[in-house]
Order: sequence, then C-alpha cells, then structure tokens
Amino acid sequence: MTEPFPLPTPFAGRMQKQLKLGWEKFLSAHHHPAPTSIRINSHKSNSKNHERIPWTDFGYYLEQRPSFTLDPVFHGGAYYVQEASSMFLEQAVKQTVDLSQALQVLDLCAAPGGKSTHLLSLLNDQSLLVSNETIRSRATVLAENMQKWGHDNVVVTNNDPDDFRPLEGFFDLIVVDAPCSGEGLFRKDASAASEWSEEQVDLCALRQRRILNQVWPSLKANGILVYCTCTYNEKENEENLIWLVEEKKAESLKLKVEGVWGIEEVQVKTVFGYRFFPHQVRGEGFFISVVQKTEAQPEISIHRKKTFDHPSTKIKERLLPWFKSPGDLEFIKHDELVLALPYNYIFEIEFLSKFLKVIQKGTAVATAKHDKLIPEHAFALSNKINTKNFNSIDLSLDDAITYLRKDVLNLPAEKTGFALMIYRNVSIGWANLLGNRMNNLYPSAWRIRTNYNPG
Repeated sequence: MTEPFPLPTPFAGRMQKQLKLGWEKFLSAHHHPAPTSIRINSHKSNSKNHERIPWTDFGYYLEQRPSFTLDPVFHGGAYYVQEASSMFLEQAVKQTVDLSQALQVLDLCAAPGGKSTHLLSLLNDQSLLVSNETIRSRATVLAENMQKWGHDNVVVTNNDPDDFRPLEGFFDLIVVDAPCSGEGLFRKDASAASEWSEEQVDLCALRQRRILNQVWPSLKANGILVYCTCTYNEKENEENLIWLVEEKKAESLKLKVEGVWGIEEVQVKTVFGYRFFPHQVRGEGFFISVVQKTEAQPEISIHRKKTFDHPSTKIKERLLPWFKSPGDLEFIKHDELVLALPYNYIFEIEFLSKFLKVIQKGTAVATAKHDKLIPEHAFALSNKINTKNFNSIDLSLDDAITYLRKDVLNLPAEKTGFALMIYRNVSIGWANLLGNRMNNLYPSAWRIRTNYNPG
C-alpha cells in the first residue's frame, strides 16, 4: 500500500458520477503502486521469463521494479520501460493497418520514445517512421532512445504540428499521443494531481483539437490516425473525436477487445473509444481511438533528385563489411560524419530534410578523418551491425557498469583498435584499445551517474 494522497475535488466528483459503483475500487487502486512493465526489442532480446501483457507480443510485467539505470542491456536497447496500457497501440495498429505494406508513418508527439520504438517493432523494414517532438530538450531524449532501438528507417524531427500541414497526403498512418491533463498518471505522479485543474482540461482540449486540425492534411486518403491520451475526461477524448469525425468526415473504427482484458469500450454518437482504468486493468489510465480519413486528399509531389553528399567509393567499400545486409542501405556524408539511410526512402528523407528540422536520420555509422574511420556509438547499437567484423570484449556486470559510468576500465587486450563492448550478447558501445590502455568511447552525455556497489 502507498500513502493516500488527495485527488482534486472536481476530478473526484466527476469520476464518482462516471464510475458509479466502481468509484471505491478506482480510489483504492490509487493507494497501490503502479505495475512495472517493459517491452522487449526482439532484435536484441528473446527474454520471455515474465508474465506477458495480453494485448502485445512484446510487453511483460515485472514482479518488482529493478534499477534499470544499473542494467547494461537497458542502455543497449534490449528493452524499453513502458506503461502497459499504452502498449495497446499495437492492437490499434494491427487491426486497422496492413503492416505487410511499405508505410510512411508519423509519431507526432513522440518523446520520450515509447510509441515510436513500439511502432518500429511493428512496421516492416520497408517502412519509414518520422518521430517528432516539439520541445527541443525532449527531442534530444527521443533521439537517444531511437538510437538505442537500433533501426535505420527512422527520422527524428523537432517541429511544431503545424509544420506538417504542407506535407499533404504524405503519411499512411499518424499517431497523435496528445499532450493532456494527465488524469491517468495521478497514481504514479502526485505532481500531476497537484497541477490539475478544470481550466487546464479546457486548455488541453483546445490544444488537442488544434493539433488534430494542423496534422490532418498530411494524412493520405484512407489513411489511419490513432489518437490517445493519458486522461479520462470526455472533453479531451470523445468530444475531440466527435469534432474530428464530423468536421473532417472521418470514420471512427471499432476495435476487437477481449473481455478478460478489462478495457472499457465507449461509444458516443458514431465514435468508438477504449478507456483503461487502473482498477480494471494492470496499467495506468489511458484512452485510445482510431479514425480513418474518408475524404479525398491531394498528395505532395516529391522531387526525385539526390542532393545529399556521399562518401568516396573507397570509404563505402570499407564500410560494407561492417553490416549484415548493406544492400538495402545508402551511405551519405555530412561534414565528416557518414550516415546509413534506407535506400528505398532516400528521396523522401531528402525531401523531409528540406521541410523539417531533422535532428537525426538513419544511423550514424562513422566519422571519416582522412583515411581513418572512427565508429559512432549509434552504430554500436544498430540492429544491422556485423559483430563478426569487429573485435568484441565480453564484460562482467561490474565492468559494464564501469564502462557505462565512463570510468577507467583496465582489461587485458590482445588486439589494438576499436572494439565492441558486449554485455550478455548486447552491444553497449565502443572502446579504442591502445595496447597499454583503453579509451572509453561511451558518450559523455549518456554516462550513468548512479552510485553502484558491486555485489
């Protein structure tokens, strides 16, 4: 049991009316700790030693919350710590989108990266994800998490929703995890309750409607938009969707939900929504709904002319053995940095780079200094790295933590040069072996600062 904390009086009154006999159970749920759950990266982990979350193939409940900061495979992108209810995105997408097709997808409000990394696990390699965050500091965190997930078919952007309006008919699927009043977060974040007000709910509802209006033109005809919040009130959920369906002539799509999951299906007029209450599901408060665009939509024309700089043939030939399957990639060069982009989306990424503030695209592979290639940290985390091409060092837990803290790591090394640091078959970064010493190349900005006492 956790210590009770006061819920805002207007919120409590509304929820009592909404839940009726379920109010006491709802209130009681807020006096218990939130469940801990993770979603695995199937490219880096096949761990299935925990209870599975029923609406996703990748999510698991943990019996207790460990120190994720002190788990090296977490830093290597083997899994993502994510709230269980929000993983229902998988059902929303699987039931409404043909995932066998090459899709252009936008995650509009993406930081810190839970839904974007989930989408990358669902989309095939021939698809492209644009993962966007408006706030620059949060976009930096987003870019870090996308690097850890190890996919090259993603572009991270730092744009306002209105910046996507000119990209008419560009996306097959848009996910809008809208900024909200956070009513579903009260259990695990007491500050969310203290900051809540009815005025904030009204402001959030207006902002959400504005976001939907701004991004709607960039969705293709017959495209799918997934709308979700971590709040319960109808103003931010059903009323916004009713407006969208009626104003834009969209169609709300009904999803199949198993009764044992405890998810509440709601229908207002022609709008279907799915609400998660913490006393009915093992997860936090959440709302999700799916609409399809039925009106005609012009599509913006993309000029298929290569404008990116490219590295020399010599550098390309040296890089090819670094990859498991380099044939579907194209290398470009930005100053001294060499990047790997998906070959089938090179024109689209060039196009997006002109319209949007792109802060990360594809995978940063190496820095080319004269005839020397210095591998980038993002490439150590890539799902396509050919680990057999590199010297690797298997680390103990203590040594891995020392490495991640960017402390001095003294290990015997028979070879010199760049080496992959490996913990439990997951690459966590590079070191440069210089014979009598080792240069730790872990990014300074990423180093962990938590105290660690070897067990």
